[in-house]
Amino acid sequence: MRLLGVTLLLAALSACTTVERIEVPTRTQVIEASLPPSKSFGATRPSPPARSNRNIAADFLSLHFALESGAELPVFTRFDGPVTVRLTGTPPPSMQTDLSRLLTRLQREARIDIRQIPEGQANITIEAVSQKQIRRILPQAACFVVPNSSSLEEYRRDRRKTKSNWTELRNREQIGIFIPYDASPQEIRDCLHEELAQALGPLNDLYRLPDSVFNDDNFHTVLTGFDMLILRTAYAPELQNGMTREQVAAVLPGVLSRLNPRGDRVSPRPVAETPRDWINAVQRSLGASAGSAKRLNAANEAARIGQQQGWTDHRRAYPHYLLGRMAQFEDPEIAQQQYDIAMKYLKNTPGTEIQRAHVTAQTAAFALAQGQGADTLPELNAAINVMTRAENAALLATLLLLKSEVLRQSGQMDQARNARLDSIGWARYGFGSELVVRSVSQDIAQSAATGTGG
Repeated sequence: MRLLGVTLLLAALSACTTVERIEVPTRTQVIEASLPPSKSFGATRPSPPARSNRNIAADFLSLHFALESGAELPVFTRFDGPVTVRLTGTPPPSMQTDLSRLLTRLQREARIDIRQIPEGQANITIEAVSQKQIRRILPQAACFVVPNSSSLEEYRRDRRKTKSNWTELRNREQIGIFIPYDASPQEIRDCLHEELAQALGPLNDLYRLPDSVFNDDNFHTVLTGFDMLILRTAYAPELQNGMTREQVAAVLPGVLSRLNPRGDRVSPRPVAETPRDWINAVQRSLGASAGSAKRLNAANEAARIGQQQGWTDHRRAYPHYLLGRMAQFEDPEIAQQQYDIAMKYLKNTPGTEIQRAHVTAQTAAFALAQGQGADTLPELNAAINVMTRAENAALLATLLLLKSEVLRQSGQMDQARNARLDSIGWARYGFGSELVVRSVSQDIAQSAATGTGG
């Protein structure tokens, strides 16, 4: 936020010398008032799935008849009839705004009869609780969804009972979703998308999906065109509660031909299952509790398994992306090698524009440090367009900040300032205003101490 340092410092000093004011704002309030407002996304423009209906049918079965743990689900379940949603707890204003947008998308794109109610018993209750409350129950979870509970207290009391076991479910009548109110607006929205989608449909995540939120790699933050097709299929009249995997498989081709006729014209691609050993290695490499050496070994193990499997898709790229993230501070050159490997496989996998944009953010930062930022401007612009469409404000803010520095290095100061202002607006949504204000406040302090700020 260095470009705004002097401007904000002068604004703060000016505000503090106003004698007519009865109540003097705090320094934080002055800084926040001086910042660009939080930005928000317009209408969602999801891309339709580009895969064969035969592949999508296989994905549907894998998503609906297993849990993330690998446990199998005996029958298909969904809600029967109209679905009601209630928001309880202490939700911030952004949570209601994003929930309304999501419900509109589910009605329009997935054709689900779903609506919000202000009071009374709902089919799906979304309770806004604190991060601390969530961690007491599930230390590793940002948010979660459970069957047959409408409050966190009810789930805490009944979590070990049969009613809370997804494998015992035969139809869906009451689902509880628990989301932190004290996270950034984007984190809250991301939880809404993933958990509400699971409350309505799939309970599994598949690393093999390149274009879905039903994937633990977390590259996608809002429901995609593929996700909406999966949900619309789940609520097709041909499917009913209690159907077995074989019964669902028998009707899926006809359902998908009706809902996604373009998928019948796409040739199916061979897709290998993801071994549990690879999944476990990836999860260990992401674990916050493991030491850096253990995480590094786990990521290398996942890379070896991907090579042994003969993969050439995004799963082959993912461990190398993780290895790049681990090495970028201690050995930037090694990190760039890992990003190059990841990008090679991503470019050969359709539907991975979002994953490539994440890599671009890392490689552009390295190029800037080497004084070669101007060369990255076309890639940055392309990644900014991708992230705008994908509605990832956090990465969008990062990319705009990198673009600002590229423009500054090139002497384009006005354009650099505009990009930085845009970055702050998206950062307030993506990271939260408190974090942004704290960052700018530190920048002002540094500018005041050093006399810099240009």
